[in-house]
Amino acid sequence: MESNFTSPSNPVGFWRRLGAGLLDAIIIGIPLILITYIITGNTEDNFITNIISSLYSLLVPVFWHGYTVGKRIVGIRIARIDGEPVGIGTMLLRDLVGGIVYIITLGIGLIVSVIMVAVRQDKRSLHDLIAGTYVTSDQP
Repeated sequence: MESNFTSPSNPVGFWRRLGAGLLDAIIIGIPLILITYIITGNTEDNFITNIISSLYSLLVPVFWHGYTVGKRIVGIRIARIDGEPVGIGTMLLRDLVGGIVYIITLGIGLIVSVIMVAVRQDKRSLHDLIAGTYVTSDQP
């Protein structure tokens, strides 16, 4: 019986992933907050910002071969373990279900994920395991 599991190629660790996330926050998040402020007149009602930010992290990797702006700058991308392109279902599992796990565990799941990325040879976090993904420095 053959397995579809392929060992991740060139998995990326914590610091590059963090750097990509910080770049996304600076390049996408801050302008988005400013635009929302200009439109709504306040920063307390961030519903619009949250929706657009969620759509960004959900859809951009689907249409851009696993990249976000921050990941592209750092030279990393989200890839599926089975080699198939990242799709909307994969990203929903990774972002939505992964996020729910982190919320339900009151952030403990997030701490566990950081440790997993630091110590696992394949550098996969909880949301990667849930979605069947990993983060790689390989080109698509």
